[in-house]
Amino acid sequence: MHFDFTDLRLFVAVADAGSITAGANAAALSLAAASARLRQLEDQAGVRLFDRGRRGVALTAAGRALLRHARRLLADAARLRGELGEYASGQRATVRLLANTAALNEWLPERVADFLSAHPTLDLALVESGSVEAADAVREQAADLALVAEHASRADLQAWPCGEDRLALVCATGHRLSRRRGVRMAELFEESFIGLAGDGALQRHLLAHAAEAGGRLHVRAHVPGMELVCRMVAQGAGVAIVSESAALRSTVAERLAVLRLREPWAHRDLWLVARDFQALPRPTRQLADWLRPSPPSPG
Repeated sequence: MHFDFTDLRLFVAVADAGSITAGANAAALSLAAASARLRQLEDQAGVRLFDRGRRGVALTAAGRALLRHARRLLADAARLRGELGEYASGQRATVRLLANTAALNEWLPERVADFLSAHPTLDLALVESGSVEAADAVREQAADLALVAEHASRADLQAWPCGEDRLALVCATGHRLSRRRGVRMAELFEESFIGLAGDGALQRHLLAHAAEAGGRLHVRAHVPGMELVCRMVAQGAGVAIVSESAALRSTVAERLAVLRLREPWAHRDLWLVARDFQALPRPTRQLADWLRPSPPSPG
């Protein structure tokens, strides 16, 4: 039985997307070419890999087995390219890191900038992801390395503590809440919020905790980046929940009141996770070594 790496990459893309059309786009193939490759893959395997329906495709039991092996083979190929790239003059490698919103905006920029300066032959792709989703991606071998918050399970993963982050409520200094020291989520359902644009990890995190507290947040505007959120809040357009460090470092910090968010999930330790740090592709291991402050703890 012969498996082509293009077929395996396509198969993984379709499995992840739950759609042949979306998987074909991710693999840079036409729909006709992708469909033909998948049929050929099923013919070679001698089993049906997908159940096809009106809303997309779902993996069969055989498909789930192939997905585990396909991820492993593709990861091994990436490691091989990384190792060989170390010996090829002028060849570049790209390191991919999943990170939650707070780390991406506050904790990572200076550290990864220093890493890139020290490793001129390496490129970096930073991908925003919810902490739970990022940890699951590493566990399922869909990613090698991720920076996640405390609430994400680290079972079956190696993990290094890499810092901490606290979420805080910010409002303008003249706001009715500005003289308070702290606030609970359930007290904020009547407020108008300024939120981050897009379906970002932090935004999903806050909406989920609002629902757990029995309400919903009224987000009246979505803007790109925590600095813009802070500037709009300082003008009195609404309140926001942001990284405390982002609020204190903001250019309008003197016009903001920063309130402690009295929720257990507001304080978050950050963890760098991998299935096995020693088995990472060499470029990825270099990034992990650069970011880690201490030896790994068991998952």
